[in-house]
Amino acid sequence: MPDHAHAAPLPAAIVLAAGAGLRTGHETPKQCRSLGGKLVLAHALDALGTHPGIGAVVLVVPPGQEADIRNALGDRAQGLHIVAGGSSRRLSVLAGLEAIAASQTLPEHVLVHDSARPLLPHAVIDRVLEALTGGAACTIPVLPVVDTLVATGRANAGQVVDRSALARVQTPQGFAFAALLSAHRGWSEPDEPTDDAQMLRRQGVDAFLVEGDSRLEKITRAGDHERMERMLSAGMVAKVGLGFDVHRLVEGSALWLCGVRVPHTHGLSGHSDADVAIHALVDAMLGALAEGDIGSHFPPSDPQWKGAPSERFLTFACERVSARGGVVDHVDVTIICEAPKIGPHRDAMRARLAAIMNLPEMKISVKATTTERLGLTGRGEGIAAQAAVTLRVPNGLDG
Repeated sequence: MPDHAHAAPLPAAIVLAAGAGLRTGHETPKQCRSLGGKLVLAHALDALGTHPGIGAVVLVVPPGQEADIRNALGDRAQGLHIVAGGSSRRLSVLAGLEAIAASQTLPEHVLVHDSARPLLPHAVIDRVLEALTGGAACTIPVLPVVDTLVATGRANAGQVVDRSALARVQTPQGFAFAALLSAHRGWSEPDEPTDDAQMLRRQGVDAFLVEGDSRLEKITRAGDHERMERMLSAGMVAKVGLGFDVHRLVEGSALWLCGVRVPHTHGLSGHSDADVAIHALVDAMLGALAEGDIGSHFPPSDPQWKGAPSERFLTFACERVSARGGVVDHVDVTIICEAPKIGPHRDAMRARLAAIMNLPEMKISVKATTTERLGLTGRGEGIAAQAAVTLRVPNGLDG
């Protein structure tokens, strides 16, 4: 049970991605296909991971694929608990619950979400959490049924079914953690539930319904993935950001560029590790979001950033894009210096930026130029960098 002497931990979340996911007709499981530039399952992870009301997140994956999926997620997998699922949805949820139960402090509430519903708005999470904190032990987001429904049985084919008492069930569903864990551990009925709310209903627990969202459609059959790609593109607006930074070269300091340590006689001087290329890139991303610049979020006057690796700043900028439901389409970084030569390190720099940003390398460009020995970079006194970023954010959430 939770330690009541301390503040209760934030609600946990379980993201289910352990199914075969092949009904779409694609050879790659639907949860591992790319959607809007990142894995389908990464959309749900980002939505839950960036929500201030969610604590621990557990990702349930097919047995034997834990390492592969962790590698595919890159830095997004840091702090993420990845466990192997079971042979059914119920057993996969139980695996996630047991992983949470093994922690020292148990959450009072838990959310269970299907990764095949990637477009998860924070507003739905808000409504589920509000119901749980209000006392509900089982909360379900739903949408009204707007189409006419008819029976398909041979005896009553075409007979209209009353839709007024029906609703479409979505996820994430929210529960009292202890109640859901008990229901899963004690389940002995022969039929397999299609969602967790059914299990609590069997125990007499009423479900509290909250409003879902039309964007929470599920990728299930052939064409669903492509339709969601079109929906993402149609509902997005492009943003472009530009960034520029310059740092002085000094003796006795390591030289970091694009997250890669480059051998050189001098390094860059700055409050953090002074990675001028990443600093320019972060400014470009924040500029595209109209969220200030790197100094406003990580002021040099704050001692906690002294010597900090600049990739932390880039991770933050990527999280800000994800929090807005955005997608980075392309990154172009230009490093301006006489020395060292950037060419031998370009591939490593592209790979490192791609890993930090969870992007394919094909979306990352790193170039170098000189100022023909003019100015501070031409005299070898410093290194400058400029960056351009193209990204998309949902229309209506861009300002």
